[in-house]
Amino acid sequence: MNAFRFDGPAPAAPGEPDAPADAAAPASDAPRRPPGSAGDAPAPAPADTGPAKRDLVAGLEKGLAVIAAFDHERPRMSISDVARHCGLTRAAARRYLITLEHLGFVRSERKNWMLTPKVLRLGQSYMHSARLPRIVEPALQRLALALKEASSAGVLDEADVLCIAATSAGRVVSSTLQPGTRVPAYCTANGRVLLAARPQAEVDAWIARQVLAPLTPHTVTNPQRLRIEIARARAQGHAVVDQELELGLRTLSVPLQNHRGDTLAALNISVHASRIGLDQLVNDYLPALRHAQAQLRTLL
Repeated sequence: MNAFRFDGPAPAAPGEPDAPADAAAPASDAPRRPPGSAGDAPAPAPADTGPAKRDLVAGLEKGLAVIAAFDHERPRMSISDVARHCGLTRAAARRYLITLEHLGFVRSERKNWMLTPKVLRLGQSYMHSARLPRIVEPALQRLALALKEASSAGVLDEADVLCIAATSAGRVVSSTLQPGTRVPAYCTANGRVLLAARPQAEVDAWIARQVLAPLTPHTVTNPQRLRIEIARARAQGHAVVDQELELGLRTLSVPLQNHRGDTLAALNISVHASRIGLDQLVNDYLPALRHAQAQLRTLL
């Protein structure tokens, strides 16, 4: 947020006459430009780059970064590990961990630190208060029940898709289909329809920042081919991903838009490749996804 400034001349002191107009600026020998010339055009406003640094609480930012540093690859970390991963000094990392331990969000064991279940309260606060999951959940349940297949909804969060609602409908096809889980956006159907809603320049910049790891032999890791797949999702209005995230997992996804056409989330159906072929996935399940998409558009 840009701060307001007053850049005009200082007011005259009490009892001091106002300066004449001719004295407001030093004389110049340069020829005067006629009004409306290019030289009189106002300078373009600077782009909004977010809040001023003085408005940010660095301690809160770093404390949340310490919590986010723990994941399935780093469930337990030493003080040195946290310092290295979060870009902190060892002394600062120690203070943040001790503070989080005092608040009940982490605990220590044999010089290693780990999160406690209390961290779930942060996610629950969103799930219980946010409008989007509460609106999507009933439609997702109806869809999964009708198709007898697992379904989930997610939003784009930097490089990942964050699941905000999910139901298995009795089909356990992947451990990633549960609220709060994160999966890479580049190799998932939800991720590709969410990226397809972005301007192409943003998509290109996003792809340039990613490490396109081959999670399976089917994963698209070529940036140009990924651009093509995202463009295909944009043109078709849906995305199909075949075993790129996990072997055996096929997924079909559509974007969830509000009445203005803004894409807020993505909704998918996930099936096991041994049961459902690609053509059957699209022909049999896309109409039901489209129906749920249309219903939710009036509510979002």
